[in-house]
Amino acid sequence: MIKRLLATVRENIQAACQKAGRDPDEVTLIAVSKTKPISLLEEAYELGVRDFGENKVQELADKYEKMAKDIRWHMIGHLQRNKVKYIVDKVALIHSVDSLRLLETIEAEAAKKNCLVNVLIQVNVAEEDSKFGIKAGELEQFIKRAVSFNHVKVRGLMTIAPYVEHPEENRKHFARLQKLSVDIMHKNVDNGNVSILSMGMSGDYMVAIEEGADMIRVGTGIFGEREYSV
Repeated sequence: MIKRLLATVRENIQAACQKAGRDPDEVTLIAVSKTKPISLLEEAYELGVRDFGENKVQELADKYEKMAKDIRWHMIGHLQRNKVKYIVDKVALIHSVDSLRLLETIEAEAAKKNCLVNVLIQVNVAEEDSKFGIKAGELEQFIKRAVSFNHVKVRGLMTIAPYVEHPEENRKHFARLQKLSVDIMHKNVDNGNVSILSMGMSGDYMVAIEEGADMIRVGTGIFGEREYSV
């Protein structure tokens, strides 16, 4: 099943890139493997997947120990400050930095382990009350503070778009995040490096790619429906 689903996702990435006049190599597919057993991750790994996304710190840490070491792990869920220490030296990228206090904790824990942590700032573009993330209007000041840290590197922006029946409904949110990224880079508040856009999931990643997504987070589209009993 994974082989068939993954092939479809890769074909869709190609199609979306062709439509947008982009190189498919610009888009990183993150297989969202939360709640999935190691056996399924290994199957995806054998099919060439090297980027996996997890929502929970404990699950990421456990899988990190059991899986191949050339995997790039992405923390994509809400990150509690008291759990930062368990993953700072294990993740390739933290997508969900949504407060200055969290950023300060990541800096402190990374300093203890003498490592550099790449992060994305989570922006609540749709301004949903149920979602984490900073407001678009606060982004510039937030990044000005963030770039002063020595052990944290802000690499870009992330958003979680609303759940919608029709992917086109989220195009405006993806376009807004892309514009925010361009505005930040033009103002040089980030030394020109806040370039990654992590946006788009199983239901709307093709639209996200058309609007400039560099990373898409696909779970159901690769692994099938999530097992909530795990």
